[in-house]
Amino acid sequence: MKIKSLYVCVNDMKRAINFYTNFFEVKPVKEDNVYSVFDINGFRYGLFAYKEMNEEHSFGSNCLPSIEVDDIKILKEKISHLEICFPLTQIGNNWVCEFVDSEGNHIELTAPIV
Repeated sequence: MKIKSLYVCVNDMKRAINFYTNFFEVKPVKEDNVYSVFDINGFRYGLFAYKEMNEEHSFGSNCLPSIEVDDIKILKEKISHLEICFPLTQIGNNWVCEFVDSEGNHIELTAPIV
């Protein structure tokens, strides 16, 4: 088995695309009003506008996308202007924190301790 993608639900697709374009520093490979996708080194990170499909959704931290960067410097740069919901903490051999994206999703960001 392989996990090759995930998606997060969004309330405002344009706002979410803008947030993740700035965060990932890449443009989406697919962009529309229901489902947009970023290709992050072969992993598909999707944005799903659930309201467009008349679906219900509860936001929270029950599914936590975890994104790794190369070092603590990059991690600190990425979170410098974001709302933090779990402070930067050393866990095992990694630096770990969580932030809230533009849509209320909790996202984990990690960097190895070197």
